[in-house]
Amino acid sequence: MDGPALPDYPPTLWGLLERRARLTPDAVTLEDEAGRSLTAADVRAAAERVAAGLDARGVGTGVPVSWQLPSGIDAVVLLLALSRVGAVQNPIIPMLRRREVGFIVRQTGARLLVTPGVWRGFDYAAMAAELSAEHGFDTLVVTGGDLPEGDPASLGPAPDGEGDPVRHVYYTSGSTADPKGARHTDASAMATATGMVTAWGFGAGDRIPANFPFTHIGGVACLVAMLYTGGCLYMVDTFDRERTPLDPGFRRSTFLGSAVPFFHAYLDAQRRHGAEPLFPHVRAFTSGGAPTPPELYYEMKEVFGVGILSSWGLTEFPVATGCTPTDTEADLAETEGRPVVGVELRVVGADGRDLPPGEEGELRVKGPQMCHGYVDAALDADAFDDRGYFRTGDLGVVGRRGHVRITGRLKDIIIRNAENLSAQEIENVLYTHPKVADVAVVGVPDHRTGERACAVVVLADGATGLTLAELAEFCRAAGLANQKIPERLELVDALPRNALGKILKRELRTTFA
Repeated sequence: MDGPALPDYPPTLWGLLERRARLTPDAVTLEDEAGRSLTAADVRAAAERVAAGLDARGVGTGVPVSWQLPSGIDAVVLLLALSRVGAVQNPIIPMLRRREVGFIVRQTGARLLVTPGVWRGFDYAAMAAELSAEHGFDTLVVTGGDLPEGDPASLGPAPDGEGDPVRHVYYTSGSTADPKGARHTDASAMATATGMVTAWGFGAGDRIPANFPFTHIGGVACLVAMLYTGGCLYMVDTFDRERTPLDPGFRRSTFLGSAVPFFHAYLDAQRRHGAEPLFPHVRAFTSGGAPTPPELYYEMKEVFGVGILSSWGLTEFPVATGCTPTDTEADLAETEGRPVVGVELRVVGADGRDLPPGEEGELRVKGPQMCHGYVDAALDADAFDDRGYFRTGDLGVVGRRGHVRITGRLKDIIIRNAENLSAQEIENVLYTHPKVADVAVVGVPDHRTGERACAVVVLADGATGLTLAELAEFCRAAGLANQKIPERLELVDALPRNALGKILKRELRTTFA
């Protein structure tokens, strides 16, 4: 039986907004925590006014613009306005500071940096002024909806997408030492939503919160999904794990994401709240970025009645795979789904040969959402293989029905006595221990074996302690091979994570080396 077809995206992101405004002009497309809402027609009009304001400042076709705004309506309007004038836009995650932002704006050659003033206690305007003095670009400080505006009649024709030029630059999330700028076109940026539309089944009646940094590539994916289907995107300026889940029905969302820390917040909130469902409208929880422990899937299903639809992807190749509501329980808990429509996937061994189903190797992908290389073109040779597939650096196994199970990273292994051990495999076992709330396993130097597995554990509420011997016995009972059992245990209050919930293992290795 034939699978779903590729969505019929128009040639440009601006064209997608125009189509939505034409089809359902009065449908609410954006909402925020303050109660502000915009219809599709409102969004188009606001973005066009801001585009005219940017045009008056010299922002036009091909002009590089970096911007670092919180997840609010202003961020969405700015993104669409930059699309209208054909700028090359570079959204930056708000958690990044002077060193990272300076590196990014220098590498992209930004001619304008857009920031908030003071947000969550940090003075972004002061940082932008310092960087501007060093690098010579203009700055624009946005506070409370004061994006520049002008007369849309002054604008020239909208971009037509001819040649599919690079219009978006997204930097990797910072779990590695140096961020890398992935270059996307309107076509590849829109294709990031394909899995959300075809696998997860987003539709016209659906609502999803942007409760993560909208400046991550997941932001444009959610926006495109909503514009394509006619759904609504609910903007969350700051996710507060105590307060936000109590927002009535988490503001009536039908899909809730997006990573392990958020799921723990939902679980804790529901348990404090009692038997009445906190999220009566939710159809599924969604996950991307990093694999979700299987045990967490079953916990969510038990508490909320619906489980997690997982996906897998990278900044360079977003939402490459996705689970569907019709997958089996085992597939939903243990895999990241099948390649979404349009995606080709290879599993490649250390010798470069393609591996059959059931064998572990590096996952390589090709498809419409693949980036067009990096800002630093010197990185491209190692990023793509000789057949044009992107080398993800993720290890995985593909089942006979096509479901992908991520088993680790090429660089996230522990080399003990010349044997490669998967940190993720060990973590999945440790996560099921009743005293473990969160865990990461990293390799630390050992003069005898080369490296040893160090388990860094956050204890569950009420747990009075945990010993290495206790942990080792649990691993043996679970059937973990002796060489994979952690030889060191560290207890911490919290694991270091980036804005999207990925554990910063580099910090852990440095701390416990």
